[in-house]
Amino acid sequence: MRKQEVRTGGEAGQGRGPSSPAGQVKALVDLLAGKSSQGSQAPHTADRTPHSDDSRIQKCQEALLNRAKGSPELSGPSPRLTNLLLVEGLTDLQLKEHDFTQVETTRGGWHPAKTIALDRLFLPLSRVSIPPRISITIGVAGVGKTTLVRNFVHLWARGQVGKDFSLVLPLTFRDLNTHEKLSADRLIRSVFPHTGESGLVAAALPKILLILDGLDECKTPLDFSNTVACTDPKKEIQVDHLITNIIRGNLFPEVSVWVTSRPGVAGQIPGGLVDRMTEIRGFTEEEIKVCLEEMFPEDHALSDWVLRQVQADRALYLMCTVPAFCRLAGSALGHLSRSKPGPQDAEPWTPRTLCELYSWYFRMALGGDGQEKGKASPRIEQVAHSSRKMVGTLGRLAFHGLVRRKYVFYEQDLKAFGVDLALLQSALCGCFLRREETLASSTAYCFTHLSLQEFVAAAYYYSASKRAIFDLFTEGGVSWPRLGFLTHFRSAAQRAMQAEDGRLDVFLRFLSGLLSPKVNALLAGSLLAQGEQQGYRAQVAELLQGCLRPNVAVCARAVNILRCLHELQHTELARGVQAAMESGGLAALTGPQHRAALAYLLQVSDACAREASLSLRLSKGVLQSLLPQLLYCRSLRLDNNQFQDPVMELLGSVLSGKDCRIQRISLAENQISNKGAKALARSLLVNRSLTALDLRSNSIGPQGAKALADALKINRTLAFLSLQSNSIRDNGARSVAEALAANRTLSVLHLQKNTIGPVGAQQMADTLKQNRSLKELIFSSNSIGDGGAGALAKALKVNQGLESLDLQSNSISDAGVAALMGALCANKTLVSLNLRENSISSEGARELARALCTNSTLKNLEYPDSQPPPRPGRPGHRGGNERKPGPHVPSPAVEFHPGRCCQGPGTSTTAQQEPDQPRFTGECHRGRRRLCSGQRTQGQHGPHCALSAGGLHWLPGGPGARGRPGCEQNLGDSRTAQQRCQMRTLCLRPTGFPSVTCFPDERSVLPAPGRASALSSFSSLPRLPGPVPAPKSPLGQSNSRDTYAVCCCHQGTPLSFRWVTLKV
Repeated sequence: MRKQEVRTGGEAGQGRGPSSPAGQVKALVDLLAGKSSQGSQAPHTADRTPHSDDSRIQKCQEALLNRAKGSPELSGPSPRLTNLLLVEGLTDLQLKEHDFTQVETTRGGWHPAKTIALDRLFLPLSRVSIPPRISITIGVAGVGKTTLVRNFVHLWARGQVGKDFSLVLPLTFRDLNTHEKLSADRLIRSVFPHTGESGLVAAALPKILLILDGLDECKTPLDFSNTVACTDPKKEIQVDHLITNIIRGNLFPEVSVWVTSRPGVAGQIPGGLVDRMTEIRGFTEEEIKVCLEEMFPEDHALSDWVLRQVQADRALYLMCTVPAFCRLAGSALGHLSRSKPGPQDAEPWTPRTLCELYSWYFRMALGGDGQEKGKASPRIEQVAHSSRKMVGTLGRLAFHGLVRRKYVFYEQDLKAFGVDLALLQSALCGCFLRREETLASSTAYCFTHLSLQEFVAAAYYYSASKRAIFDLFTEGGVSWPRLGFLTHFRSAAQRAMQAEDGRLDVFLRFLSGLLSPKVNALLAGSLLAQGEQQGYRAQVAELLQGCLRPNVAVCARAVNILRCLHELQHTELARGVQAAMESGGLAALTGPQHRAALAYLLQVSDACAREASLSLRLSKGVLQSLLPQLLYCRSLRLDNNQFQDPVMELLGSVLSGKDCRIQRISLAENQISNKGAKALARSLLVNRSLTALDLRSNSIGPQGAKALADALKINRTLAFLSLQSNSIRDNGARSVAEALAANRTLSVLHLQKNTIGPVGAQQMADTLKQNRSLKELIFSSNSIGDGGAGALAKALKVNQGLESLDLQSNSISDAGVAALMGALCANKTLVSLNLRENSISSEGARELARALCTNSTLKNLEYPDSQPPPRPGRPGHRGGNERKPGPHVPSPAVEFHPGRCCQGPGTSTTAQQEPDQPRFTGECHRGRRRLCSGQRTQGQHGPHCALSAGGLHWLPGGPGARGRPGCEQNLGDSRTAQQRCQMRTLCLRPTGFPSVTCFPDERSVLPAPGRASALSSFSSLPRLPGPVPAPKSPLGQSNSRDTYAVCCCHQGTPLSFRWVTLKV
């Protein structure tokens, strides 16, 4: 189609006027080269009008629209093609690894990056910047680079994008490969032969865009270091030299150039020449679902079944983020479903490896799913013959193209490898090979996807290696007798391990997968012989494991060996390491095979995807070998491994890498000193992925804290930092405080147990007056005293960001509490305050109660647990059953919810209490089912009673009466004892008051589960004058059964109540 459209455009151009096309093309080339002098333009200026210029540019747009006519991919670009990711350069993973490895290693995710709309792709990013001259868009094979280019050209021709460009010249390297040598003027003529029309090239076109699509398909790599400069647009030079000079600016210096490429090949262009780099992201989970639904629009049950099969295997599902792979997997699974009576029968055949999936695709091609309707299906003998013939001819082309990095083939290539052109017309080849006409009137062929070329190449190598007497990679080294399959397999494995760019990794996977029993059963009779893999499978597994040698680091090639074993269905090594990892016995597995298996599990294990927990298990040597693979763990836990400063240097280099994807890392209890902290701090200066860093229980000291603080002044991603138990003292606290004055991203800071003292607290308080990003500060066990508490109180009066403050065990007395409570009267953001294990008396409790009368934002208050009154004869001693709650019992806590104050029958308003009105502190006990107030005599306590001096206590049926533990006899209560035992009783003791009152909830026997309790009357107190409304949760539903209405009583009279939620 392209050839015909080009000719039509050329003929139209020749009929417009007597001007010479060659001369007009020369003028356009001079214009592009910046040589549009006044003298050269003078002969045409008199005849040119703006209207004629517009009409001729419009003709170019019409020609582009005609070329794109009928393309299904131009029905409308998807959002992922209209919003590209802005990236700053290529990572080592992109430069050195196979496209599949890039997707698998990053688990189908992309770096968090800014996006740029397609219509702004070539515009300045800011008012002070200039438009890019050289732009590169990268993407793995099959992600949609060519589709993006065609959509852009189509939209430009319709005037929807790129309105600043007067002319767009789209070229593909499939077109350029047909030329050995080419000049700049011939380059322009190959795109638009009709540009020689009178007046068009003489127009002073302000901006022109040259598109070079598919750099990875260029037959000769670009060499910028050894290319001779050329400034003559008429001089014919090699195509790769021509492209190099255009990118350098020696030719067409005023023209914008847009190059698309796979990531590994894009590294041929020096980074200093690239002004903007973008990346096409793959499918999201929702887009995978939509793609499969579009493949089966009339059978939603089938599309749902295919989606479930893809999701069943995490590795295949991640690969479906590549659109071409997703469609291939959908086609194969759709054929699988249709080939069985029902999805249930096909369940045992569902693919779980790459080779199994591609084998089903091969069966689909053999079965004629792509053939025209009405034709009879081929006989089994014909199928076997055609498949072997295709693999023997097309497979050899695919294999040698893979070895030579050749992915586009022309008729001369097909003839050189003995490919029958008639064979290419069959439906079988049509499922693997795509045919396309080039602008140079020749035909280009390429495989539908790179992975299909690798699969066909592996199938050819598998069949040829059983009879070849020479090295298939070099087609030399004749030896007799035959070399044998294992020798050829060893050669393939060695070459794959030696390939630095990983181009043979997936080929080796397919070659290994062809030996699995399941693949043999799928392809027996058509491509493979029944049961022929049994003699090789065990030997190949041993051969592959022998490739894992004790290198310094586990490279991607070693991880690929584990993937080959997975394709071979030989998973004993990976399963053994996974079992040791779960049981904590990984420290004993230190061999190279175990390290490679551990690196493999870090990529494929779902548990490691959530958090790679390697605590108490790694030695320095094992960690050092895993460093390249730790780059891509999202969450990494390395606690208590006794790592010292040299290991921190290694981890710092990992965190500094451009490839680093680590978001959370815990290094607690690892003997890290200030030197190790400085190494980590240096990495924070450049790291852009880490959001949480846990360094608790190390020894970084004040100097280490200063180094980290200096890094925080620059870092813009870290949101959580724990320096607990690091002896940073007041000097370290001062450094951290100075960093918080400049940092705007850190939201959680743990500084407990650091001997900071009142001086450090004062410095932190001064910073809190300015900082608004910090939301949680744990400052417990720092001996700040009343002085530090007073300084923090002054900060709370003006701070507008802090939501949680922990001051547990800080030697704070009533004076410090009074200052803090004074601040609570003014603070509007703090929702949680911890004052446990401080010296607070009843006077301090009264100050707290007065503050709560004014403060309406505090939701969680933890307070010191006062001692119970001494027993007669045993002062200060608790009884045997009066023990303190154990470590498993939650800390004293109570949540407050705004209540209402009853003012009359049937009416209620928001509670307005007097300043001296007592408030309640609470205690949550969920470790035991029966709790009481501790105010009864020892003989009345039940065997499971946990004593505590005050607060809120939950009893299933009350403190007990009439010899019935857990039940309370209410005056005037006519219910049976069994009914009374089903009641819940809330025992309340206001802080500073000696009496304890229990309020039984008469509505708690209602059968509705989860219904909120509401107090309406009390047996031991006067009846409330009005009903109490039930609280509502934020979602509008009633709270759980642990929500109680607590009545505040004074001298036996109920005054008001608040809803209290007992926290778990």
